[in-house]
Amino acid sequence: MGNIVAIVGRPNVGKSTLFNRLIGERQAIIDDVSGVTRDRQYGLCEWNGRIFTVVDTGGFVQGSEDVFEKAIRTQVKIAIDEATAVIFMVDCETGITNLDQEMADMLRRTKTPVYLVVNKVDNFSRISDATEFWSLGFENLYEISSVTGSGTGDLLDVVVAELPEDDSKLPDLPKFAIVGQPNVGKSSLLNALLGEERNIVTEIAGTTRDAIHSVYSKYDKEFILIDTAGIRKKARVHEDLEFYSVMRAIQAIDDSDICILMIDARVGVESQDMSIFKLAQKRNKGIVLLVNKWDLVEKETNTARDFEKEIQRKISPFSDVPIIFMSVLEKQRIFKAIEAALEVYENRSRKISTSQLNEAILPEIEKHPPPANKGKFINIKYITQLPLHYPVFAFFCSNPKYIRESYKQYLENQLRSHFNFSGTPIALVFKEK
Repeated sequence: MGNIVAIVGRPNVGKSTLFNRLIGERQAIIDDVSGVTRDRQYGLCEWNGRIFTVVDTGGFVQGSEDVFEKAIRTQVKIAIDEATAVIFMVDCETGITNLDQEMADMLRRTKTPVYLVVNKVDNFSRISDATEFWSLGFENLYEISSVTGSGTGDLLDVVVAELPEDDSKLPDLPKFAIVGQPNVGKSSLLNALLGEERNIVTEIAGTTRDAIHSVYSKYDKEFILIDTAGIRKKARVHEDLEFYSVMRAIQAIDDSDICILMIDARVGVESQDMSIFKLAQKRNKGIVLLVNKWDLVEKETNTARDFEKEIQRKISPFSDVPIIFMSVLEKQRIFKAIEAALEVYENRSRKISTSQLNEAILPEIEKHPPPANKGKFINIKYITQLPLHYPVFAFFCSNPKYIRESYKQYLENQLRSHFNFSGTPIALVFKEK
C-alpha cells in the first residue's frame, strides 16, 4: 500500500516550502498571499531508500476567511482518514493561534501518527519560543526551518522509520486502478464491468482503507480492479471532493500496475487529470486513457482524431499511450478499454534480449550519433535491459553525464519504434563503459 504523508497547518506557516524541500523541486508557488498554492499539491519523496507521497493540503484551500477555516478543518479530517502519517505545522513567529489549537484538538484524537513541526526556528532566541508548542500536547515536537532546511533531515528520519512496510497479500494478477476526477464515470465503468453478477467478484480480505480490490475473471481474462470510487464516508466528503479524490487516486496508483485514467469528453484534459497522469508516469505505471461520455459530444468530421491530437499534445513527450473513446452509459467500447489495459500490462512486462536490443538500436545510433557536449565525445558501446518490473534500459558509453536530454528522447523514440512499449513509461540510464 502506498504511504501518504500529509502536511497540514493553517495558511502561511510554510507548508509549501517544506513540501518543496521534501520533493526536491520548487514546485508549489510560494507566496505570502493566503491560498496561492494551487496547482502542485503532491509529489514523491525518497529518503533512506523509502519512497512515499507527500501531500501539501494548502494547495486545496480556496475562498474567503471563514470558508477557508472550514475547508482546513475538512482537510484535517480527510488527512486523518486517508494519510499514513500527518505533519502538523505551526509557526514559531506567531506562536499558538486559535486555529492551531483547534487543529491540535482534532489531531490528538486520531490513531494516525502526528508529527508536530515548529517552523521558522532559525536562530537561537527562537528555540526558546518553540517550547510553548509543547502545550499542544503531542509527544513528538520537531524544530525546523523549512527555508534553510535545518531540522528536516531529523524529521524525515523519524517519519520514514515509522512508515508501515507494504504487506498487502494480493494475488499475483495484473492490477488495474480506475482513476479520474469525481463524476467522470468511474463507478459506472466498474459496475458495467463487474455487472450484476457480483459472484464472479471476490473482494480480497485485508486490503487496507477504502479502495476496494475486486478480482475479475470472465471471458478468459483475470485481473484485479482497484476501485477508488467507493466513497463510504459520504457526509464529510462532499465539502472537499477534489482533495479527497486526489488522496484516493494516489493510493490506487501506488497499488496498481496500470492506471486507467478516465477523462470527460465534454471538458477534455484538465490540470488535475494531468497531475494524475504525471504521478502515474513518475511511478512508472502503465497508462490507458479513456475518453468517457463520447456519445454526448457533438460530432463533426474527424473530431476523435482532433481530440486525440490535442490529448497527445498535452501529455507529450510521453504520448505513446492508448486513447479510447467510449461511453459507459451506452456500453460502448468498454471491453476495448480492458483489452488495452491488458496489452499495456504485457508491454510493461516485456523483456528484450541484449542481442535484439543492440541489433535494433546500435544502427540507429550510428545514423545519428550523440552530439559532442562541451568538447566531450560520447561513444555508446552497447545496451541492455535491466531486470526490473518496468522497462529500464542501460546504455554503456563514454562520458555518460554529457548526454543531452534531446538525445535521450531520440533514443526513447527509437526503442518505442522498434518494440511495443505503448502505454508504459521507459527509463534510460547511462553508465560509464
